[in-house]
Amino acid sequence: MFIQTEATPNPATLKFLPGRVVMPEGTFEARSADQAGASPLAERLFAVPGVAGVFFGHDFITVTKADGEWQHMKPAILGAIMEHFMTGAPLFREGAGMDEEDGEEFFDAEDAPTVATIKELLETRIRPAVAGDGGDITFRGYRDGVVYLVMKGACSGCPSSTATLRHGIQNLLRHFLPDVREVQAV
Repeated sequence: MFIQTEATPNPATLKFLPGRVVMPEGTFEARSADQAGASPLAERLFAVPGVAGVFFGHDFITVTKADGEWQHMKPAILGAIMEHFMTGAPLFREGAGMDEEDGEEFFDAEDAPTVATIKELLETRIRPAVAGDGGDITFRGYRDGVVYLVMKGACSGCPSSTATLRHGIQNLLRHFLPDVREVQAV
């Protein structure tokens, strides 16, 4: 099994590509060892000293470090991923799985057409690009011209996430929806 690695815009996060589907649909994020309990693979990764976060996407895994150097952590992370896939263990324990939405969506009923357009733009133009960097962005709400988004994986805590939100996503949404004034991370 050959696992490729890629840098992400977040220097504390590295993207691992195992050459197979990790999650057929949805995403999973664990920001602590306690949250990793749903997944044997996430638990293995949190057993590596210095690991602070794990994110599963369609065909990638991103690992965020709290401290330590990638050159020391990377072999142990590669070993944990390889061991998991070679043993054929399930990605999740029975009854556990994808992220539930991180809270209820909120928007006024009269904004439903605007929200539908925002979600379509997120799905077709933004999420594929963000997944390429090892992360994900999901819709949380819309109120008074402000779009609220949840950033996950490599995007969470990334130094360039503010630029991504302000200059990338905000400009794109404003282009298609003049009512959008601002984009904020939740």
